[in-house]
Amino acid sequence: MSEEIKILEPKLLWENFYALTQIPRPSKKELKAAQFVKAVGEKLGLDTTQDRIGNVVIRKPATPGFENRKTIILQSHIDMVPQANSNLVFNFETDPIDAYIDGEWVTAKDTTLGADNGIGLAASLAVIQSTGIEHGPLEVLVTIDEETGMTGAIELEKGLLKGDILINLDTENEEEISVGCAGGVDVNASWSFIDDINPSGNKAYKISITGLKGGHSGLDIHLGRGNACKLMGRFLKKSVAEFNTRLSSIDCGNMRNAIPREGFAIVTLPDDKISPFLGFVKDIQAIWINELGSVEPTLKIEAVETDYPETLIPEMIQDDVINAVCAARNGIIRMSDTMPGVVETSTNLSIVQSSKGKIEIKCLTRSFVDSARDGIASSLDSCFKLAGAKVEITGAYPGWKPNPSSEILAFAKRSFFEIKDVMPAEVAMHAGLECGILGASYPNWDMISIGPTIQNPHSPDERVHIQSVQRFWNILLKILENAPVK
Repeated sequence: MSEEIKILEPKLLWENFYALTQIPRPSKKELKAAQFVKAVGEKLGLDTTQDRIGNVVIRKPATPGFENRKTIILQSHIDMVPQANSNLVFNFETDPIDAYIDGEWVTAKDTTLGADNGIGLAASLAVIQSTGIEHGPLEVLVTIDEETGMTGAIELEKGLLKGDILINLDTENEEEISVGCAGGVDVNASWSFIDDINPSGNKAYKISITGLKGGHSGLDIHLGRGNACKLMGRFLKKSVAEFNTRLSSIDCGNMRNAIPREGFAIVTLPDDKISPFLGFVKDIQAIWINELGSVEPTLKIEAVETDYPETLIPEMIQDDVINAVCAARNGIIRMSDTMPGVVETSTNLSIVQSSKGKIEIKCLTRSFVDSARDGIASSLDSCFKLAGAKVEITGAYPGWKPNPSSEILAFAKRSFFEIKDVMPAEVAMHAGLECGILGASYPNWDMISIGPTIQNPHSPDERVHIQSVQRFWNILLKILENAPVK
């Protein structure tokens, strides 16, 4: 059904987005998509460069009469978050996204859509492909691997860009102009061990926690959604204590920047504990619906008998991991004192995953205040080390501090008003945009971020509002037309 989106307006933008849905581009696997972007610039005869890390830069001269305007950089990232519902067999490295029109929205069948940030990238390409747009000198910057480490922004070659103004196209509410964002850091814990041989005599059950909404761990962290890793930790702690269960494997969450939607574990237990154990599963389903039902109405936990596993996680490691998952801080840590209603600091326990001889836990901590970010990372470090884990704190990136005297912000607000007859909200996002990192390498840049309305990014419920894309496009063109003089 994907091709139906090509008839939408603005046509060039949607045609580009359709093309991107057909090119697999999960984070760290964006080579073909980067080749597509590069080919667009080269086909147009524009100055097109790809740096050593894989970022693509395309330069387009000013339209006649606009040569005296400041150079604007249109920036977006090329990768997408690969999330699919467990009922779908889907390979994000080979399969195209099945996008379709659902009323006022474009969404995808049981997977993430890639509107984050495919719509922004599609708009950038449409601008340089268009012949009837008035604009000053332009540079299009397309970065790689934003979703799993900001790699493209961090490794961007200094001096590669010549522009004065950066317009990031990764904001996800058409009513807003983003003027700042949180920084972040990864906290990763791991336990190594020799598997226990599983003695015969017990039965095995697969525990499945499903039906959670998940979502973006920055944009959606304030919504109080359930976290599959934390819920599984609670379940396992009580089942070990009351039913002598042993843990064979665990697999909760799969993206560092997504609230985990699903969790799975395989446990064994004695025959005489099975009946009360299955009763406990039913009881905890009712307890969790009572707790979270208004936010997570489709939350479900099941226990289904499964093949008997050959190995078990050593009991001491099992207990340490479960206790660490239960103890680790998660969710909102502090609201901002200076930006009412905005989350200042949060942390998301993203992944708990076992493999042969190893268990890993991954967390992403965010804050507008670097010291607060580092303080929560230190707290998690202590929690996991007390549980015997090896801990690594990596990938720290700075936030983007709002600039109330920004010249491009004033021009953008005026352009927004000319199109919509209302003033946009100025917001600082708890999500991590690349602006903070890019601004550290290019401190002269004046920066804002805009975009259409995208709901539920980083989850299979991701969707983009069709009419907001048209309005976003009109606002972007008006900003380019009104660009400040050098």
